[in-house]
Amino acid sequence: MNNIYVTRPELPPLEAVLPSLEEIWSSRVLTNGGAFHERLESALARRLGVAYLSLCTNATVGLMLALRALDLRGEVITTPFTFVATAHAIEWAGLTPVFADIDPITFNIDPAAVERAITPHTCAILPVHCYGHACDVEALDGLAQAHGLKLIYDAAHAFGALLRGRSLVSWGDVSVLSFHATKVFNTFEGGAIVSRDAQTKQKVDRLKNFGIVDETSVEGIGLNGKMNEFCAALGLAQLDRVDAAIALRARVDARYREGLDGVPGLVPMGPTPHEVPNYAYFPVRVLPAYGESRDALQARLRSQGIHARRYFCPLVSDLEAYRGRASAASEPLTVARQAADEVLCLPLYPDLGESDQARIIDLLRHGPH
Repeated sequence: MNNIYVTRPELPPLEAVLPSLEEIWSSRVLTNGGAFHERLESALARRLGVAYLSLCTNATVGLMLALRALDLRGEVITTPFTFVATAHAIEWAGLTPVFADIDPITFNIDPAAVERAITPHTCAILPVHCYGHACDVEALDGLAQAHGLKLIYDAAHAFGALLRGRSLVSWGDVSVLSFHATKVFNTFEGGAIVSRDAQTKQKVDRLKNFGIVDETSVEGIGLNGKMNEFCAALGLAQLDRVDAAIALRARVDARYREGLDGVPGLVPMGPTPHEVPNYAYFPVRVLPAYGESRDALQARLRSQGIHARRYFCPLVSDLEAYRGRASAASEPLTVARQAADEVLCLPLYPDLGESDQARIIDLLRHGPH
């Protein structure tokens, strides 16, 4: 019995990368904005339809840089239904995360809950495009403008996703992408920060290089957040293949939807209206009508070598570092808590074989008996 994991990194053929490695070896330029870094930064900006993009070492550092570049102080409203790095980045930037509940359909942050959480100490909103599906960007933009707040999107899942023909990462003051090995587009490790204007990009670019302006000037307290040449070269090779990989993901998604159609209590989540998804994840809600709890289903699948994941359980607000906060109380986070108890992400990656997927679907359709 072979193990099937929730994802498997997409890689280009090794022979497609070797010429780039030879160029790196020849140049001896390994980091600090080399040729591959510059090429990938420009290529990604074109691919995503944005003007100001900065590569960085990973999305967590990218969020920290974005928060610092906007010179924020105080509280940042965010979702508890996310990977822990979202809240960690807020804390590392010297800010205070405040958790707001999520929408019961999309599981993205609920603008009404955000509005209730705004106080005189609020400086920003940090939503997450969960599973690569779009937040209510118009409502959130309206709130940010009405209250004079910055809007930073954690777009770790959102590479290639579109809303009304426009890249999801083009909303907000800043959006941050992840290029981790598990993502739709990966550079082994990496990320990118999309800025609304040239001034913000300049701040980000300086802060990710210790705040260095030139050989004798350092402006601001920066860190080392640069992407190296190897990761950038891999990214260029991946970029040539990403549309084909997304198309393969779409086929896997379609087979799940067809195979699970009509199963009581098993509800696949989908994209929001007017959205072109990137098929980053395949989350299903396991409801009481299924006759088996989400956790029992996960354990049963794992016993058969199928490693589905509970993204995102526990809630970030339930973790030891955050559970004592006033905004982490259970009652205001009712929908998020229900989502954390229901959602299971099934294996999805471009080369998931039809026979392996059929085995997963069969186990889901026939329940515990």
